Amino acid sequence: MTALEKLGLAALHRVDPETAHGLALRALNAGLGPRGGPFSTDRIRTNIAGLDLPNPIGLAAGFDKNATALGPLARTGFGFLEVGAATPRPQPGNPKPRLFRLTQDKAAINRFGFNNDGMDAIAERLSRRPRGRIIGLNLGANKDSTDKARDFATVLSRCGPHVDFATVNVSSPNTEKLRDLQGKAALHKLLAGVMDAQAALENPIPVFLKIAPDLNADEIAELAEVANTSGIAAIIATNTTIARTGLHGPHATEAGGLSGQPLFEKSTRVLAQLAGLTALPIIGVGGVGSAAQAYAKICAGASAVQFYTALVFQGMSLATDIARGLDALLARDGFASVAEAVGSRRGDWI
Repeated sequence: MTALEKLGLAALHRVDPETAHGLALRALNAGLGPRGGPFSTDRIRTNIAGLDLPNPIGLAAGFDKNATALGPLARTGFGFLEVGAATPRPQPGNPKPRLFRLTQDKAAINRFGFNNDGMDAIAERLSRRPRGRIIGLNLGANKDSTDKARDFATVLSRCGPHVDFATVNVSSPNTEKLRDLQGKAALHKLLAGVMDAQAALENPIPVFLKIAPDLNADEIAELAEVANTSGIAAIIATNTTIARTGLHGPHATEAGGLSGQPLFEKSTRVLAQLAGLTALPIIGVGGVGSAAQAYAKICAGASAVQFYTALVFQGMSLATDIARGLDALLARDGFASVAEAVGSRRGDWI
């Protein structure tokens, strides 16, 4: 972390988290973020679902919900970016306060509820995106939609021409009944509609599926069965959790999805279980805040990782720090590539 980042984070932590989030985006757009681009070597350069990544470190959805900071984010150390979630119609999300910083736990709880500017505004911004970087969009459903499954396909049809991949997000805990779409029959129907929309694009893009960490073994097996036959290109494991074990501070019992360090073990165990049930690449998310944690997820079965909450505590330069550290860890253990390390220690997590 740079000295400027330390000062900036200290200032941001003096205001409420959602205001701080907005200020961080403004700072990026004012040119105060990293400028060097992604760190890359032959060892950490990789390919997922046909996408060539300079490194396997991605920015998770939720940081740039409305695709308003694509230019400055493209100059950071992330190997790929995911923005959104986008819904067909704009919506304000849940009432404030809806974002809580758990400093002692290096965690956050949010109940945003897919607040966003809607697919038309986001598509227009994505149409002016910087080229030469891998950028994806998280697809969402409107809270008051009578056909949430159709919403995902609608957003893909509108925004798909402007992104490199799209993620079906049925795992946010903050939209009522959304997680019900992870059930076998509902998920099969939803993905069929999304894949029809994907096939209708002039240039079809890979579709990913983002799942929750709060699934039991039978639910994970059913989900894998559907994923394996759906035509999707990868699985993102996992979203935030509704669990609240071992948290500290005044916000520990707030409703919403928990992200950050407390999620690391839970999410990594889910991805390890999933890795034994599918040949699809898995992107590991949940509690990544160091090169060692990124490496652990890769060794558990992930082909790449994403993070977001750790930025709140360690700054935007963390992406480069993790990429450099991952390269060193792979070299230490004799791996010539990320792909060689994937799943090499999966047994430690099951």
